[in-house]
Amino acid sequence: MTGLPVFPPGTKSLLSKCLTQDVWDQLHDKKDPYGFSFKEAIWSGCKNIDSGIGVYAGSHDSYTTFAPMMDKVIEEYHGHKKTDIHPKETGKLNAPDFPADEAAMIKSTRIRVGRNLAGFPLGPGVTAAQRGEIEAKVTTALKTFDGELKGTYYPLKGMQPDVQ
Repeated sequence: MTGLPVFPPGTKSLLSKCLTQDVWDQLHDKKDPYGFSFKEAIWSGCKNIDSGIGVYAGSHDSYTTFAPMMDKVIEEYHGHKKTDIHPKETGKLNAPDFPADEAAMIKSTRIRVGRNLAGFPLGPGVTAAQRGEIEAKVTTALKTFDGELKGTYYPLKGMQPDVQ
């Protein structure tokens, strides 16, 4: 990518809407602290013009490093400005137990770990070695669970078909 990407008429992605010449001029050579570049952040959206958004964060820091773009995309997609404050209403959460007949149908639970480990980039920017470190940290943490949270961790790599 050597210049401002040009999108065909009718492209509706937020990338095509928010990537102006000014934004390109500010960010085209920038990288976040993990080495994830702005060009990597927009590559998929430039290649796949049918994308709804077209921008990826390589780490939590991408949101700051690429703020002139990310802030626009977030505002367009979520309707939140950078200055908005997310309300915390945890006391109003109503999550009753399942009825016994529905609870009996649950055979397993999946916990998806994503975007929540400090010190690591997000999925698009993480290396294979970092994925191994993340898995080791998560596996160690899961072993500390007890009571109703206690379970068995099954890694995808090496999982036997009968276990799948």
